[in-house]
Amino acid sequence: MWSILVKELRGFLSSLIAIIVIVVFLIANGLFLWIFKETNLLDNGYANMDPLFDLAPIIFIFLISAITMRSFSEEKKTGTFETLSTKPVTDLEIIMGKYLAGLLIVVFSILPTLTYYYTIHTLAVPAGNIDTGAIWGSYIGLILLSAAYIAIGLFASVITDNQIVSFIVSMFLCFFFYTAFDYLGAFNVIKDNNFFIEWMGIDYHYRNISKGVIDTRDIVYFISFITLFIWLTKIIFNSRKW
Repeated sequence: MWSILVKELRGFLSSLIAIIVIVVFLIANGLFLWIFKETNLLDNGYANMDPLFDLAPIIFIFLISAITMRSFSEEKKTGTFETLSTKPVTDLEIIMGKYLAGLLIVVFSILPTLTYYYTIHTLAVPAGNIDTGAIWGSYIGLILLSAAYIAIGLFASVITDNQIVSFIVSMFLCFFFYTAFDYLGAFNVIKDNNFFIEWMGIDYHYRNISKGVIDTRDIVYFISFITLFIWLTKIIFNSRKW
């Protein structure tokens, strides 16, 4: 698994796509936090990072889909898919190596935003007058959300040998699981079940964790969601032997 992890990290770091999407993510968040009048913290006068954590899940739909789109589809297209299968590692180790590599890249892209926290912490009046618990909860929620997106991205990549198709399928599924259940829960026709429907969506659990309260039910949801898509990826990946 570690050899796959190292191989994927090298591939990501040598890829212009990965570097570009990370830079775009940081620039976009910087603009919304410090420049754009409607959302920038200096004009609003509140010492919080809500604009970052409200925007990041949407940006990550594009960023993570771009990072994961080549994970398996490129192997199929270049003909190295079968070679990969002959390595002395199990199917699950191959998948987890690619999964952890994608997660590390996302964590690397999040780390520079800690400078925003330091800046806001310093500028607050008085200094340090900031809801640190909610911010760290939001970071944990963002990492869990990213982990769920990566699992979706790997699934989208393993079902096709076309990176563009993988990218589009991944974006659609990430967007669907993040937003669709909130809209479905709002329909009057299913009003009696709206809590259960909203509970099925990623956004519900992300918002809960972002409040700074780590509920085991939200953690179990994310672990179950990630496990489901990794299991589906393993089934598709293993189908090459049929």
